[in-house]
Amino acid sequence: MHDIKELLRLRFGLGLSQRQTAKASGLKRTTVQNYEAKALAANLINPDEIDRLSIDEIYLRLGFSASGEPEAPSAKPLPDWNQIHEDLLRHKHTTLMLLWTEYKEANSNGYQYSQFCDLYRLWKKKISLVMRQEHKAGEKTFIDYAGSTIDIFDAETGEVRAAQIFVAALGASSYVFAEATWTQTLPDWLMSHRRMVEHFQGVTEILVPDNLKSGVTKADRYEAKVNRSYQEFAQHYGACVIPTRVKKPKDKAKAEVSVQVVSRWIIAALRHKKFYSLEELNSAIAILLERVNNRKMRHIGKSRHELYVELDKPALKALPQRPYEYGEWKEVTVNIDYHVEYDEAFYSTPHQLVQTAVWIRATNSVVEIYRNFERVFAHRRTFIKRKYVTEPSHRPVAHQEQAKWTPERITGWAGSKGNDIGEFVKRLIERKVHPEQSYRSALGIIRLTEKYGADRMQLACQKAIRIESISYQTIANMLKSGMEKIPPTDNEIQINLFSDHENVRGGSYYP
Repeated sequence: MHDIKELLRLRFGLGLSQRQTAKASGLKRTTVQNYEAKALAANLINPDEIDRLSIDEIYLRLGFSASGEPEAPSAKPLPDWNQIHEDLLRHKHTTLMLLWTEYKEANSNGYQYSQFCDLYRLWKKKISLVMRQEHKAGEKTFIDYAGSTIDIFDAETGEVRAAQIFVAALGASSYVFAEATWTQTLPDWLMSHRRMVEHFQGVTEILVPDNLKSGVTKADRYEAKVNRSYQEFAQHYGACVIPTRVKKPKDKAKAEVSVQVVSRWIIAALRHKKFYSLEELNSAIAILLERVNNRKMRHIGKSRHELYVELDKPALKALPQRPYEYGEWKEVTVNIDYHVEYDEAFYSTPHQLVQTAVWIRATNSVVEIYRNFERVFAHRRTFIKRKYVTEPSHRPVAHQEQAKWTPERITGWAGSKGNDIGEFVKRLIERKVHPEQSYRSALGIIRLTEKYGADRMQLACQKAIRIESISYQTIANMLKSGMEKIPPTDNEIQINLFSDHENVRGGSYYP
C-alpha cells in the first residue's frame, strides 16, 4: 500500500510535477500518473480535504477495493527573452505556458507555443555554451557535509574528537548555512536541518541532499528511497525530499560550490584556533558565516545576503508554529501479549493487531504506534527497562479470539516439555498482576528448551524453583554457564530469598 496522502500532498498541495512527485515519493512516474488521473476524476485535489480523510477513505474515493528546427523569426515579433528568463527565475510558479499566453495576448500574430519554447531554449544556449543550472526563488535547498572536519579538544583528558561540518545553500541566492555537529547520524542530520530552516527563516519546496545514508536509505539513480524520519521532517515543514541522482554531478553542483566556500572561508580560517566545545566552535563558525554571506560576489556584484533578501526570502514557505521534534522509526511485529518493544520497554497495542507488522515512532516524550500510515495509539514514553506500559482498553475480553493465549494454554505447552518446566512457567506467570505481561518470558523459556534440550531445562527449572529465583534471566544464565547440574548452596538459597526479582542478579548468575 502506497502512502497515498503523501503522494497527493506532493502533487496537489506543493504543486510538484509528476516527475518530481515520483522522485520524492519513490514511485514510478506511471504510478503517479495513474493516481493523479483518479484523483482528478474524483475531484480529490483540495489539500485540506485530503488531509482530513483517512487512507481508507481516500482509496474508496479513488475507486480502488523530436521536434524539428524552429521557424525563422521573419516578421513575427520576438519576445523579450531576458525578461522571460528573469520571470522564470524570480517567480517559482511562473511557467512558459503562462508567459506565452501573455505574449500572445499582446501579439496576436506571434509564435505558437511549441515555437515559443524552442526559440527560448535556443536563446539560452547562445548566452552560455555550457548549460548552467538556474534555480527558481524559494524552490530548492542543497545539502551536504564538508569533507574536512574541525578538531575539538577535551580540556581535562586532552582527547581530540573531530566535528562534522553540515553545509546547506539556497538555490537562487546561494545563501549559505553551516554548523558543526558531532556526527553525521540521523539525529544530528535532522536537527541540523531544523536549525537550517530557522536560519533561513523559511523553507523551500524541495530539499536536495546528497545520497548520505542518514537521509537516504537506498541510493538509486532513478528512485532513491528516503529515510522515513527524513520524510516526516519534510512533511512537517511542507516540503519534499528529492536526493541527487547517482553519478550526476550537475545535480549537486550548488552544494559542492557551497562546501568549497565554507571550506575556504570558514574551515581554513579556523585552522590555527583551538576549540574545547561544540558550542565554542559553532560561535566561531557563525561569525565567519555572516561574513561569507555579506561578501560581494565579483561575478554578480551583490552579496549572498542581498540576493537572499531579493530572491529567496520572499518566496520561502513560513515556518510552522511548532518546530520539528526528532522521532525515531522502527518496524516491529506485535507480540502475542499485544505489546511491542522499544528501547527495552513494552507498549500495548489493540489486541486485534497481534502478530501484525506496525511502525513505532519514538521521541523523548512519546511512543506512537502506526498501522498503514495511520496512528493507532500514543503512549507516554518510559525509560524504565522491562516496564510494561499498558492501556486497559487494549486488553481482550474473555470471549474474543485472543483469549486462546491463556495462562493455562501456555503452562500446558511448557508442561508438555517437562513437569518442572511447566511448574516454573506457572510460577513465572503468577508473579504478574496481568498474566500476559509474562507471556514473552514464558515463550522465551520454551525457546530455551528447544535450544538446550528438555533434560537440561528440567534441571535448571528445578534449581530455580528451589532457590526461588523465578525469572527468565536466571534460567538463561544457568544454561549458558552449565550451572544447572550443580546443587545450590545454602548461601545461594539465602541470597535469592532476599533478591527474588527478575532485575536483580542472584547467585546463579555467577559461575
